[in-house]
Amino acid sequence: MLTIERAVFPRFVMPSGLAERGKRWLPLVPAAIYLAFRGFGVIVLAISSPHGLLDRLTAWDGLWYLKIAAHGYDLGPVLDAQGHLNPFTPRAFFAGYPLLTQGLSAWLGIGLVPASLLVSAISGVVAAYGLARLGRIVRGGSPRAGYLLVALFAAAPMGVVLSMAYTEALFCALAVWALVGVLEERWLLAGVCCACAGLVRSTALALALAVGLAALVCLLRRGTARPAAALLLAPVGLAGYLWWTGLRVRPDAGLADQLRTWPDLEWQGWLTKFDGGLATWNFLRSAVVSPTGMTVLTAGVIIGALVLLAVALARRIEWPLVVYAAAVLVLCLGSSGLMHAKPRLLLPAFTLLVPVAIGLSNRRPGTAVLTVCGIAVLSAWFGAYALTVWHYAI
Repeated sequence: MLTIERAVFPRFVMPSGLAERGKRWLPLVPAAIYLAFRGFGVIVLAISSPHGLLDRLTAWDGLWYLKIAAHGYDLGPVLDAQGHLNPFTPRAFFAGYPLLTQGLSAWLGIGLVPASLLVSAISGVVAAYGLARLGRIVRGGSPRAGYLLVALFAAAPMGVVLSMAYTEALFCALAVWALVGVLEERWLLAGVCCACAGLVRSTALALALAVGLAALVCLLRRGTARPAAALLLAPVGLAGYLWWTGLRVRPDAGLADQLRTWPDLEWQGWLTKFDGGLATWNFLRSAVVSPTGMTVLTAGVIIGALVLLAVALARRIEWPLVVYAAAVLVLCLGSSGLMHAKPRLLLPAFTLLVPVAIGLSNRRPGTAVLTVCGIAVLSAWFGAYALTVWHYAI
């Protein structure tokens, strides 16, 4: 018997064969959404770049990673932020991304530049599938929320670095799957992904905190040994890289001094250290007193991230996701350094987008699509402006 909908609106009924073919394409949706939004951002950047697209996609930190991939960490003495020749400055960059770039280049027989961009592209797609799953399994989530979470992530402010020779895409891919492992209690997945993230960037400290706490709580509540895998593995990558760096720079120092070597390199090379948020507070004050275009935009992103954290707390999304996002914000906003890089450094706090994705998923499809497309346009302009007009922005 025909349903009322089929009887009244027969032309809107999808043929069964077409519906079946559509289901077969569903596994490709997260990748398609991510690549579409990132592709749009790259096209806008290409149109805006007077010096060529590759020049921008490999700018700034990308040049460091490419040099490390080509020559290792022994690049000779280079000038640090204080004007001193320092042979250890490159070791402030974690080894995971350049190692993957070097390996993919050798495996495929391609140059380091295309290999680095391919690592970022593949990592972004892997992150997209993790985000789609995360948006589906969280409290109040759904497949639509997962797809919207992918779109919001790809269209985040300074999301352009996800398509650059930078570590954000790779780190976020590992982080989201670690958090999926936590929520699904797949502790080995959570621990391995967290350990690998520790080889990519220092933000892994926030991830290790969230994964470790979740594993410890589960261990104490249920008395099962399975979470112990995540508890033990979570800090291994980060601690291992910090120790390895200290061993190379200060071979005769004690373990504590060796573990403090990397923060010292960050200070010497980029005048970046944890100051409890003093530099960020002063920057926000200057944005009010002496506003400029990029200063106001950066301040807006910072304030927006804090507002989203409050929303996440109010909406009671799963506490490991809140702990992770809050820890990312503390590490990012609690440190000095280049303030206009904060929008990029806040990208790993993607769990702040979960309540936004859930909220949009409960709206009309047209409203959700128009919202994320509008955000994508603003993000594409913001990234192109930061990379082609405002120097030292990332």
